[in-house]
Amino acid sequence: MASGSVKTAILPVGGLGSRFLPATKAMPKEMLTVVDKPLVQYAVDEARAAGIENFIFVTGRGKAAIEDHFDHSFELEHTLADRGKNSMVENMRSIMPEPGQIAYVRQQDPLGLGHAIWCARHMLRDEAFAVLLPDIIIDPVAGGDGCLKQLVDAHNDFGGIVLAVEEVPRERVSAYGIIDPGKTTGNRLEIRGMVEKPSADEAPSNLCITGRYILSTEIFDYLD
Repeated sequence: MASGSVKTAILPVGGLGSRFLPATKAMPKEMLTVVDKPLVQYAVDEARAAGIENFIFVTGRGKAAIEDHFDHSFELEHTLADRGKNSMVENMRSIMPEPGQIAYVRQQDPLGLGHAIWCARHMLRDEAFAVLLPDIIIDPVAGGDGCLKQLVDAHNDFGGIVLAVEEVPRERVSAYGIIDPGKTTGNRLEIRGMVEKPSADEAPSNLCITGRYILSTEIFDYLD
């Protein structure tokens, strides 16, 4: 796959959120608030900072609050404007992608991440695209680029598939997809392979894949 600018992101938001119950019984887990923003907003902000312009949300039942979050709330905006709180109105409007830059596709059955990505297949051209898992917040180092921006830069330099990884304690590798690392240059390393949930003795490293991906549409050949 040739290198090139990444402009589209898939955000899988159709999961049940069972690990967060009872908080997610009546609210999508992606709308749970951290400080002053819902989780999904952190992911969108990170993507926009990386140059992403088009967003595809793969949703499911009970996720309408996500669509409402990225839409106008005319009654609220009117009330705030009448009270002279125009800065709040502008702040709410600033979180919304431009018209035509956001789309929603339904995942009827929550069959995992690969299936969620597959559900968006007809909305992508022959292009590289990003995937962000909104329930994972990755803070940038102070003054540094966000995680997805670093992945996009690596893709622009080398092409190919790019994944974010992080270190986990050796005794916890059996809970993650663990990579087999190759040559390392700075904070970039070659991935020679991966093992899904290996035992500590069989794991090729303690580096797990963590919620940020640059993929190509070739992946749909394997997901079909």
